[in-house]
Amino acid sequence: MSERTRSRSRGRSTVVTDDGTALAVYETGAQDASMTVVFVHGHCLAKESWLDVAAALEKTWGEDIRMVSYDHRGHGSSSAADTGSYTIEQLGRDLGAIVRTMIPTGKYVLVGHSMGGMTIMSYVRQHLAELGDRLVGVGLVATAAHGIAEEGIGACLAHPAVSLFRTVVRRAPRVMGASKRLSRGICAPIVRAAGCGSRRVSPRVVALASAMLNETSVVTMAGFLGSLHDFDESKSLSALAVVPTMVLCGSDDLMTPLLHSKAIADSLPAARLVTVDKAGHMVILERATEVAEAIGVLLDQTSMRAQTSMRAQTSVRAPLEIAL
Repeated sequence: MSERTRSRSRGRSTVVTDDGTALAVYETGAQDASMTVVFVHGHCLAKESWLDVAAALEKTWGEDIRMVSYDHRGHGSSSAADTGSYTIEQLGRDLGAIVRTMIPTGKYVLVGHSMGGMTIMSYVRQHLAELGDRLVGVGLVATAAHGIAEEGIGACLAHPAVSLFRTVVRRAPRVMGASKRLSRGICAPIVRAAGCGSRRVSPRVVALASAMLNETSVVTMAGFLGSLHDFDESKSLSALAVVPTMVLCGSDDLMTPLLHSKAIADSLPAARLVTVDKAGHMVILERATEVAEAIGVLLDQTSMRAQTSMRAQTSVRAPLEIAL
C-alpha cells in the first residue's frame, strides 16, 4: 500500500508495485475532482518532464482536474529493480499499480510521452475492461506503436554496438553505473541536437532534460533498450477506438519521427492528430503550452462524451417511467 496524505491538494507519496518496487508519485489538485490525468514520462526522463505541461493545464482547468505523475522503476526518485524487469510490459503493470492505488474510483485520462506512450499501450492491452468505463481518454505524445528501430535515431537500437553495450552493462552493472559521470559533459549537446526541434529553445529546457538524463543510471538506460527495440502493440492498438484519443508529435522529432504518430492515427480513424511545427522529441518541454492545449481539447472531448452518454441513458429510461 502507498503512504498518502489525502488532506493536501499537493503531495508526494509512494506506490509499491506487484514485485515490491517503490515508485515515487506526485499529485496536484482536489481529491474529489471529477477527472484525474495521469502523466507517464519517457525513457531516461522523470516525472518532472511534465511540470510545465501540468502548470499550463492548471491555469485553465484549476481544481476541475487532479493530476498524477510518477517515476518509472529505475528512474528519478523511484527504486531500481532487477534489470530483468526493465520491460515495457512490466511498466504497463506498474501503471496498473499506480491507477489502483491513486485512483481507486472515478474517471481518468492517461497521457504518455515516448516510452510513456508505449507504457500506456501496454497497460490498455492488460486492462481492456477499463476502457470506456473508467479510462475515458488517452494522449500519446511523440511515441510509436511498433518499429521504433526502423526510422530516425531509433534505428540506432538495431546497431550491434547497442547490443554489446547492453551486454557489458548487464555483466558489470556497478562499474558501468559508476561511469555515468563521464557522460555528463555530452548530454546537453545530444539533447539539443536530437531532442529539440529547429526552433531556438530555452537553455532551461536543455538544462532540465540534461539533468534528468544525467541522473538516470547507465543500468537503467541500457536495461530498457531491448524492450524498446522489440516493442509492438500495433495489433492491440484498435482497442483505443472506444475512447477519445489524441496523438501528438513534433514535426522535427528525430527520435520517434512523425510517421510513427501518423501510423497510430491511421489505425484509429477517430483519433485527433496534432503536429507541433518545428518541435522535436522533447515537445513537452519545448512547447508545453501547445501540448497542454491539445490535452485540454482531449479533456473537453471526454466531458462531451460523458454528457452524451448521460442523455442517452435518460432517454432510454424515460419511456419506461411513463409506461409504469
